[in-house]
Amino acid sequence: GESLPFADDSFDVAFSHEVLEHTQDDLTCAAEMVRVVKPGGHLVIFVPNRGYPFETHGIYWRGQYHFGNKPLVNWLPNFLRRRLAPHVRVYTSGGLRRLFAHQPVRVVVHTQIFAGYDNIVARHPRLGGALRRVTYALERTPLRILGLSHFLVLRVLSHPEGPPGSP
Repeated sequence: GESLPFADDSFDVAFSHEVLEHTQDDLTCAAEMVRVVKPGGHLVIFVPNRGYPFETHGIYWRGQYHFGNKPLVNWLPNFLRRRLAPHVRVYTSGGLRRLFAHQPVRVVVHTQIFAGYDNIVARHPRLGGALRRVTYALERTPLRILGLSHFLVLRVLSHPEGPPGSP
């Protein structure tokens, strides 16, 4: 993601679903997404939410990786969280927006969303359906800050001109 193999202004939309948190340099990756989208186009981004009460990527504990949802890891101070989950980032609203602060973009939508719970719905339709209804209702309240992911849509503005004499 830090060096996309596409020309400037190649696409109308760039879609990044739970990718930025895995890159070596998320700031450069964000700039690359902006670069390849035409002015007037959009970036559609999902990243893990620091406010979600579970770390969904698993953790390292005593030299071993433990897969799955781990409670309250995302709420730990950064230095502790990074020791348990050094392989993935989570974002606050401000941290996500800072990735694009110096880019020619405008925020169209920024909110947090909960999971769809498709596996639970498939195995236990009533329970899964109830869980889905409750959490989707929470997305319309201030409690959305506890959602699984940030959902960010940015509109790309005109790109700044290069240095004098550049093509």
